[in-house]
Amino acid sequence: MYLSAFVIHFLLFLNMAILKFRVYWEEDDAIYRDVVIKHQQTFFDLHHAILKSYAFDTKHKATFFKSNDTWQEGREISLEKYDKSYKVDPLIMAEVNIGSQIADPNQKFIYEYDFEKSWRFMIELINVDKEADKKIEYPSCVKSEGLGPVQYGSQGIIDSRLAEMEEKYDLQPDAMRDGYGEEGDEDTTDDSNESEDDSFADASGDDY
Repeated sequence: MYLSAFVIHFLLFLNMAILKFRVYWEEDDAIYRDVVIKHQQTFFDLHHAILKSYAFDTKHKATFFKSNDTWQEGREISLEKYDKSYKVDPLIMAEVNIGSQIADPNQKFIYEYDFEKSWRFMIELINVDKEADKKIEYPSCVKSEGLGPVQYGSQGIIDSRLAEMEEKYDLQPDAMRDGYGEEGDEDTTDDSNESEDDSFADASGDDY
């Protein structure tokens, strides 16, 4: 549902707005999570909701940047003030309501987690509702599209079926190789098949 900036601000004023953000993984925008949150909740709440939706832990540094349509980094809204240089002191997540930073019907933010690995997510406001759903505990992930990145190990998309199989059967590399010959092992399969084929030909060749 598209709402004008005026209507959004009016709903914020009335303390009624439920905001829906689409949180894309920067490396593949086909992978995203839709998160709904009350506008009076904080960026700290959104931070935890994003991590939960992607099955990440909460052990690392994190920050938001207010952004625009060209995804430029604006004012920083950080988990805490870190020991680094800032052009302007950051706002602190736990002290900033989401609604206070909404200036556009398609407001955008950039979220960065774990500065060493630099997990980055692009966040876009996609919907505003005036009524909360009583069945939802806010904030909440209401839609999950695509297999998300793996936080530890290789950064990429894992085949969930393979992961489940490895977990279920506790497969190890050595175990997965059992029953398969190494290069150079003698293979007698072809010889036996050829012998069977010759016998069959001798028995049936005169019928045609």
